[in-house]
Amino acid sequence: MKLLMPLIVVIPGIAAYVLFQNGEFQQEMLDVSGQVKPDHAYPTLMNLLPAGMKGLAFAALTAAIVASLAGKCNSIATIFSLDIYKKFYNKDASEDRTVKVGRLAVIVSFIIALCITPQLRKLEQAYQFIQEYSNYITPGAFALFFLGLFWKRTTSKAAIVAAFLALPLSLAFKSIPALAEMFFGMTVEPMPFLDRTLWVFLLLVALMIIVTLTDPNSKNNPQGLEIESKMFRVSQSFVVSSILISGILVALYTAFW
Repeated sequence: MKLLMPLIVVIPGIAAYVLFQNGEFQQEMLDVSGQVKPDHAYPTLMNLLPAGMKGLAFAALTAAIVASLAGKCNSIATIFSLDIYKKFYNKDASEDRTVKVGRLAVIVSFIIALCITPQLRKLEQAYQFIQEYSNYITPGAFALFFLGLFWKRTTSKAAIVAAFLALPLSLAFKSIPALAEMFFGMTVEPMPFLDRTLWVFLLLVALMIIVTLTDPNSKNNPQGLEIESKMFRVSQSFVVSSILISGILVALYTAFW
């Protein structure tokens, strides 16, 4: 199922694009002002399914949402109870007390989420909003894991630099059009958030490399991870399936996009 996820994610988008270009579902895909609403693509395609398949697709979507919420609840409870409450407020807290605090943290965070959710109706694309603003932090996290796993010399000082600069760099790239107009009177097109994420990631990786190379103790890093090629070996069937699915994706994009 994990191997099929690229197809499950890509095919509905391509199908919606092709159908819309052919003049179908114009009313469903446009808002009152005539603007295309990409968030309407998936529910519109759901209506094409027969009754049984529609229920199955909705059940799968609900299961995915519930699984995602369960993971987030676990993360919120763990981070708040162990990394904040027990570390800074009550170091001698019992396990029972710690669990109760974690549950309370989940309840409070869900109340905050319920208060914020109605405001998402004002957005043109709720999913893109979530992706864009989560990507303020994503480049830093990915840079930390990327170099931490694949470059043994990476130091904790370099990791701290990347963690602290991820948000400021993302905000700086976001502010380029406003700053260009304010100081130079130039009109600059806003950078797509995916492009901004890539540039921030590359800059953070470069900064981490520079900080590590300038640290004289990086050559004998006691915290470096030992990575062996056998840790990344997969079965031959997995390789064949991956190549097949990648080929199908390339064919779909080439034919319809």
